[in-house]
Amino acid sequence: MTKYEIMFIVKATQESSDIKKTAENAKKILVSESANVTEFKELGEKKLAYPIKKEINGYYYVLQVEANKEAITEFDRKVKLDENILRHLIIRLDEE
Repeated sequence: MTKYEIMFIVKATQESSDIKKTAENAKKILVSESANVTEFKELGEKKLAYPIKKEINGYYYVLQVEANKEAITEFDRKVKLDENILRHLIIRLDEE
């Protein structure tokens, strides 16, 4: 399995319970694809550098994941469909 770091931003204009639910759903996508989530950090609400979909703030989350390519592809596809997630970034970590 390959190691990845995933960062995503959730809309801050939702209720706090909905924000956490959106983040947990993103995590469940990876777990359902048999990926191993080694770290799940909530970085909190931050001001965006520029407005995204008329949003000026967002909740940032960072995950450390061990997964295969298919799990990452499926995560990428489903997160693009979720309108509560403003942006996401998937980085493959090199073996050191």
